[in-house]
Amino acid sequence: MSTHIAAEPGQIAPRVFLPGDPLRARWIAENFLDDAVCYTEVRGMLGFTGTYRGEQVSVQGTGMGQPSASIYVNELISEYDVQQLLRVGSCGALTERLKVRDVVIAQAAATDSSMNTLRFGGYHYPATADFGLLRAAVEAAEAGDVPHLVGTVFSSDSFYHSRPELTQKVVEYGVVAVEMEAAEIYTLAAQHGRQALAVCTVSDHIVTGEETSAQEREQTFGEMITVALDAAIATPLPSAS
Repeated sequence: MSTHIAAEPGQIAPRVFLPGDPLRARWIAENFLDDAVCYTEVRGMLGFTGTYRGEQVSVQGTGMGQPSASIYVNELISEYDVQQLLRVGSCGALTERLKVRDVVIAQAAATDSSMNTLRFGGYHYPATADFGLLRAAVEAAEAGDVPHLVGTVFSSDSFYHSRPELTQKVVEYGVVAVEMEAAEIYTLAAQHGRQALAVCTVSDHIVTGEETSAQEREQTFGEMITVALDAAIATPLPSAS
């Protein structure tokens, strides 16, 4: 039983979906999983386990930002032996190639976070997705005719950045969207030999100024969830490969 999740052994599935918003975790459990049971409410960060197409899966809120996500991912790996970690959240579009509500499948995540700077002593680590999950997500999006873009995202430590002009620099190098968790999730998965992928829906557009409401971010974005779920169950777990 971990400090911040406090689930009993066996209550969490090998495949876990990671929305930042705990209310989105509940919405996913209620609308996409069969026989979902809540296994944690610690600090209001809800977690559920159910089944999807006969496969056991869990969904766990992580809060906003890499430090918060890191707590939950570390405990999911070390205490519950989770093998797949799929971030499902919102992102801000940085290119006109994307529209609001399009799905971004993150092949890699750049970051301004000091977490990897401290971890690697100044080296710049390339935080990348698991290729099997990435490929499966693209295939699921194509099969469902879901508008999507595969690209690099920027995992920022700041939602209200004091120097927004710096974002333009990463755009010049092909970054398509900004979010706040993927880089740390990818890094921890690599460290422990697990699979990770971030599938995000464009909730607001940095270029055009268009945005969705808080309720829409919590209770819509269903195409993203279906793509991520289908990708997860189509990809063999590391321990089964």
